[in-house]
Amino acid sequence: MKDTEQSIIEAAILIFNEDLSAPLEKVADQAQVTRRTLHRYFKDRKELMDKCQKEIRKACAVAMSNAYNTTENPRERLEAMFYAGLDCGSKNTFLHKLHTLHDHKHQAANEECSEYDHTFELWKGNLQVLLTTGIINQGMTVDWIHNFFQSVVVVFINSQQKGALGRTDARQLAWFSFSKGIGI
Repeated sequence: MKDTEQSIIEAAILIFNEDLSAPLEKVADQAQVTRRTLHRYFKDRKELMDKCQKEIRKACAVAMSNAYNTTENPRERLEAMFYAGLDCGSKNTFLHKLHTLHDHKHQAANEECSEYDHTFELWKGNLQVLLTTGIINQGMTVDWIHNFFQSVVVVFINSQQKGALGRTDARQLAWFSFSKGIGI
């Protein structure tokens, strides 16, 4: 039962990351279930999207926290967290996309917005340390760097989907691009 639900969630993340308005039939096809089965688990698109966000926040927060705790060195922490973000891949970009839509009004008092902020709290805090100590180009802001990071994740995902580069090479190129882009 949980396997089917998880398959639907993973399919929804992939499909909605490409097209937020994609029909639920496309999600069902990707999950290899019928639309009727999809609706046994989720009554509508909103419930499915809410569950996707919850799963993503949980997975990305755990990955970022684990990476953060690997070292005390902020620069090494950044690299570990960067790779954790790459490993979250489409989950990471989907969550970011939902919170940067043109019709989304980000408010810290909103529970979903607060949970989004918490997911990336350690990442952004570490960026601030690196900015304050001058390790990162001080002409940048934390939000700019975070958005740049999200764009590098998108390029990484696209390269993987197209088979342009092997995973290891793509990870190294992504880190090279990001680290040089922020002046490390």
